[in-house]
Amino acid sequence: MNIGVFTDSFRPYNSGVVRSIELFSREYTTCGHSVYVFCPDYPLMHTIEEENVFRFMSVPWPTMTDFSLPVPISAHLNQTIERLSIDIIHVHSPFLLGRLGARAARRHKLPLIFTFHTLYEQYVHYFPFVENTSKQVVQAIARNFSNRCNVVIAPSQLVADYLRHIGIKTLIVKIPTGIDMDEFKELDRNWLKNNYGVRPEEKVLLFVGRLGKEKNVAFLLKAFQDVLKSIPDCRLVLAGKGPLEEDLRQQCRQQGIEDKVVFTGELTRQQIVHCYASSDLFVFPSVSDTQGLVIGEAKAAGVPVVAISAFGPAEMVNHYEDGLLTKFSLPAFTEAIIKLLKDKELYARMSKKSLKNAPLISSALCSERMLEVYQGLIEDRGYATKVRKPFNKKQFTDNEKKEKVSAL
Repeated sequence: MNIGVFTDSFRPYNSGVVRSIELFSREYTTCGHSVYVFCPDYPLMHTIEEENVFRFMSVPWPTMTDFSLPVPISAHLNQTIERLSIDIIHVHSPFLLGRLGARAARRHKLPLIFTFHTLYEQYVHYFPFVENTSKQVVQAIARNFSNRCNVVIAPSQLVADYLRHIGIKTLIVKIPTGIDMDEFKELDRNWLKNNYGVRPEEKVLLFVGRLGKEKNVAFLLKAFQDVLKSIPDCRLVLAGKGPLEEDLRQQCRQQGIEDKVVFTGELTRQQIVHCYASSDLFVFPSVSDTQGLVIGEAKAAGVPVVAISAFGPAEMVNHYEDGLLTKFSLPAFTEAIIKLLKDKELYARMSKKSLKNAPLISSALCSERMLEVYQGLIEDRGYATKVRKPFNKKQFTDNEKKEKVSAL
């Protein structure tokens, strides 16, 4: 089949959405399908010309030089879709190019599928022109867009329940972004020690992600300061970049832990994999991630996880099996980190289980499920209605309660 992907972000920009598109596209291509990506250009970054990638003129975001807003206008889009014989359109945003993709799907009478990657109301701080807009309005925009799609993909069941709770009536199918297990075949367990001067006796805590407000890294730094009181031979590695990097560096100086925290900046995929492999514990404080793909990647390297039990992470971590989930509490999060670092038997058991559980969400398995949904929509336009299940509001309330409860 010929798959049209519309996204407001793509490489060289780096994000969970971009990673998801890359992994699914790679698997589709391996299976003999064709993927055509419609995405922004990045005038301030080096963009490589790629086959089957169609770039839209974009405007650099003033506060983030690596991010651009695409201009959703094209005089040739309809002819391009016809020329490519697109069978289905998959959008990854309810804005800009996502809306353009939705209009194209309606015009050409194609099935429309949307992956709900982001809890958009948690990210309004990146958009000054809507920063004062209520979360309810942003939520309404995403809801109305979703209800015009044939299928909405949720990366986790808690997100699927949340989407039903806010009024999305379209069929919702849970399909996470998978892990490329081949990346974890050759690992350098000493990479951080060799490249960042981490001493052999130091325990390494690793965070991988954007250094932005939504990732809750300031909370992590406070927790790390408390961990050091109990385990002085520790180092925290923050792998990634983002708008709050300088603020976080300043926080480290104020807390007196600047010599214990490593800021790596942007890394290549292979370097990130080596980061996982050469760390002792993966720490994830975000409460807004719809999946937390980095948690699965850490497990693929055999690294146990401590995460706050919220949305995606609540399902990516099997509590007391391959990691620990905590409530959104500084003492609980700190206690979990100390517990795993001190209990060698528990740590060894969780490390072994992490390696065993990671392949359960391989990119191959997840893409196979997505292709089944595509095929169902293409072959039977009544597919979404036939397989829709009623939403149980009580179940969502129960799940919401469970999310806030920790065994720690």
